[in-house]
Amino acid sequence: MIDLERDLKINLLDKWNSGKVLIVIGPRQVGKTTLIRSLCEKEGNFLFINGDDGQDRLLFENAGEVKLRSIIGKSTTVFVDEAQRIPNIGITLKIIHDQIKTVRLIVSGSSALDISNNMNEPLTGRKWEYQLFPFSWNELKNHFGYFNTIKNLPNYLIYGTYPEVITNPNDAENILKQIAGSYLYKDLLQYQGIRKPEVLDKLLLALALQIGSEVNYNELSRTVGIDRATVEQYISLLEKAYIIFRIKPLSRNSRNEINTSRKIYFYDNGIRNAIIGNFNLLDFRQDVGALWENFIISERIKVMNYNNLHGRSYFWRTYQQQEIDWIEERDGAFSAFEFKWNDKKKNVKFPKTFLDLYEVKETLVVTPNNIDDFLKIE
Repeated sequence: MIDLERDLKINLLDKWNSGKVLIVIGPRQVGKTTLIRSLCEKEGNFLFINGDDGQDRLLFENAGEVKLRSIIGKSTTVFVDEAQRIPNIGITLKIIHDQIKTVRLIVSGSSALDISNNMNEPLTGRKWEYQLFPFSWNELKNHFGYFNTIKNLPNYLIYGTYPEVITNPNDAENILKQIAGSYLYKDLLQYQGIRKPEVLDKLLLALALQIGSEVNYNELSRTVGIDRATVEQYISLLEKAYIIFRIKPLSRNSRNEINTSRKIYFYDNGIRNAIIGNFNLLDFRQDVGALWENFIISERIKVMNYNNLHGRSYFWRTYQQQEIDWIEERDGAFSAFEFKWNDKKKNVKFPKTFLDLYEVKETLVVTPNNIDDFLKIE
């Protein structure tokens, strides 16, 4: 594993001694355990509980205060990894937080669904929650330098930035196929609503073939062979498992604006390409524009999360086919962005209709040549 400094580390250290439970959620295999263990090891005296380990689960689930004090012993920090796998973990963490006040609690999880269901109510007012993703552009650039990182950009569009992929680039395809198989579904298949993995396969393939395009739920329903309500339910679950995310359209001021469709992106290009089974070089692909759009939007989401940039994100399109790829709204003002892999297309004009309707403070066409302008830390 490359010893690469994670941007989230600063956030965790800032709240390390806050007296609240620190929760880190995100996809499997993105380095949550590695990051948290490295921080805990500096403390020296910590207890590691692995929610994926059956014995650890049995020992920790439904434990009362007396048993918990015995388990924790003299440890000053308790790290519960993959906490969503431990039944009633929220109540257990609440007991430790409220009754064993000398113990620092750190928790990781791979499913926002289970974390929300099991922890939100018991830990209300008792937690700080963060998200960790595959390596970010800024993390890679800080470690390898701008020159090497920009030179490797085509590889990131094809293979993504999962830590194991970056560490073992020669085995990237096999690693991604494995992650996109068993690991991708590990938590979802625990959920009672998911009965047929083959339905997830079909749905993910349909979504992967439509990145950067508007998704029609009725069309997906016909393609996958399940009803629309189930399509929406499964998409919501895939979102909570940190595989995909949805973007809504911006529509407030005109009947010409489309307001019902959604765009769906993947958190990692490599996972998307593993699902469609295409790791061809960019010169031999028809989807380069979509890969660039998916990559740059997922990178922007990392920047916004790690730097606590609050706001809303949208795309914009009219029935007259005018469109803008990405819009951010903060404090009532809008920033509009177009994404072009080919730098020769950087002189795109933003639709006058949009500029007249909204208070726009910034427009930018994002290409590989000005990627840092879009992914700068504000």
